[in-house]
Amino acid sequence: MLPVKMCISASAASRIIFQCLRFYCQKPPKKLRICEAVSSSDMGTNVKVQGWVRSVRHQKQNLFLHVNDGSSLQSLQVVASSQLNHRLLTFGSAVEVSGLLVKSPSRRQEVELQANQIHVVGECNPVDFPFKVKERHDLEYIRQFPHLRCRTNTFSSLLRIRSEATTAIQLYFRDKGYVQVHTPVITSNDCEGAGELFQVEQEEDGGQPFFSVPAYLVVSGQLHLEVIAGAFPGVFSFGPTFRAENSQSRRHLAEFFMVEAEISFTQSLEDLMKVMEEMFRSTTEHLLAQCPEDVALFHKHVTPGHNVRTQSISTKYQHQNTMITYTEAIDILNRSSQKFAFETDWGCDLQTEHEKYLVKHCGNIPLFVTDYPYTLKPFYARDNLDKPLHTVAAVDLLVPGVGELCGGTLREERLDLLKTRLALAGLDETYRWYLDLRRFGSVPHGGFGMGFERYLQCVLGVDNIRDVIPFPRYSHSCLL
Repeated sequence: MLPVKMCISASAASRIIFQCLRFYCQKPPKKLRICEAVSSSDMGTNVKVQGWVRSVRHQKQNLFLHVNDGSSLQSLQVVASSQLNHRLLTFGSAVEVSGLLVKSPSRRQEVELQANQIHVVGECNPVDFPFKVKERHDLEYIRQFPHLRCRTNTFSSLLRIRSEATTAIQLYFRDKGYVQVHTPVITSNDCEGAGELFQVEQEEDGGQPFFSVPAYLVVSGQLHLEVIAGAFPGVFSFGPTFRAENSQSRRHLAEFFMVEAEISFTQSLEDLMKVMEEMFRSTTEHLLAQCPEDVALFHKHVTPGHNVRTQSISTKYQHQNTMITYTEAIDILNRSSQKFAFETDWGCDLQTEHEKYLVKHCGNIPLFVTDYPYTLKPFYARDNLDKPLHTVAAVDLLVPGVGELCGGTLREERLDLLKTRLALAGLDETYRWYLDLRRFGSVPHGGFGMGFERYLQCVLGVDNIRDVIPFPRYSHSCLL
């Protein structure tokens, strides 16, 4: 059989070559996060997005999806031909979508993605999935699913807010010249002296203790910060702390995050209050500026009306007008017609009910309470030498809806007074190193700590502290 000769004209050959060049030279779609796609800055661009389907709507000729990747509260609307529909394309499934980003004809969104390719990366059975597309689940319900609740609008907003608040706090201290210190999680110190410690009991082969001394999970990084503050004017830490408090209350966790700061060369509670105030205000203003939609979601659907309080806190916070002594606080409580479950005698520890009443009495804005009884505070609190009352230079910041948010003291820098107090407590040998800090180049100093989760409760109005941390740990509960 004779071979067949194929003749191709020059023009046809040129078209084939051009098509091949066009195919191989075509730019791949630009990969965007959802927050970038919905910003409209890449209109008319061939793009690719990856995320999870928040809703699916089928029509005869078209398919509509809303896809979200956690970078934004707003989802991206995807419009595709019904030919791209797939049985695995369901609510909750993970997808990768490519297409043209165009202006949307609808007023509900600025842009939409006209898809030419949809790939289901991970399937999700909507029947078994605990969250339903048309239902608004409350915080108590989604708390049952710590491994899945980040897929809800509410909790993804919370995680973005946590991230931005973390950034804002670190920016505040960086701009003020503080040095961040990574304090240890395992310690031999009981900073608070309350005895609510998780002991580390790992043993080596042969039954010998792993550490040469009793070791615990840290309740505060303060003592370690005091060490570093002997060489820097300002230091801070931001990390997990632990309390073995057998409590099921809405206020307490066994593991939570603390922001702690230590300031050298200060003999004034006013200096500490100024840092607390500035950090609180700058962090809140940052959140309102960077996460307006996420914060608004909480104020509208989770804690309606809380927006007014948050705005008030961030704009009317002036500590000169919101400061009372502990003695004045006790007087206010004793003159109140409200009946309290706990006593209000001078020398008692202020309880949450007392703190909330004081905040409300003083205008429902942040309130500083200073000069607590000597017997209520740990050994390191500076003695005011004001007998017969006998108080220490301590300050707590109380905020609406939460009560105590920050607690701080000036530290006892006078060696003789510190030695006497440690000796009376039988701690002089244990804290010999702490006395050394006073012997070698000591300066007057002070510091404070702020519970990060309580701060989020205050700003967002969330009642239960377990709803502002990704994986809550508390008595009889350690899921995941």
